[in-house]
Amino acid sequence: MSRLILKKVDYLEGQTAIKAVRIQVFQVEQGVAPSLEFDGEDQAAKHILAYLDNQPIGTVRIRYLDNQTAKIERLAVLSHARGQGIGKQLMEKAVEIAANQGIKEVVIHAQEYVQSLYQKLGFTLEGERFDEAGIPHVKMRKKLG
Repeated sequence: MSRLILKKVDYLEGQTAIKAVRIQVFQVEQGVAPSLEFDGEDQAAKHILAYLDNQPIGTVRIRYLDNQTAKIERLAVLSHARGQGIGKQLMEKAVEIAANQGIKEVVIHAQEYVQSLYQKLGFTLEGERFDEAGIPHVKMRKKLG
């Protein structure tokens, strides 16, 4: 029986697994340039890794923009593990971690095709569609507490 484990890590601790997942999803599948994907913000962020049967299959990062706002970014799940709710669980865990830090709101730049996932998690659309790394995105926000 497969078992999912979500683990909060610092970038240096989880770097190999984080890079492997994000390179496969963002660079190989979606064609994002390495300089855009690895933007220099990873070391200051908190990361969550998802492991299925001890293999890294997903990741997300949390950046604290100030003492009130966090930005959750770089949600990625390997293609063979999609459709099992792993992305949802990663987002729920990231929101929980931010809330436990006293954060009042979370913002995301969601790829447009998955905006419904975030709406189901209580995020609301804010503003117009825009391109980021050549991919249509929407800004979304969720108030916490």
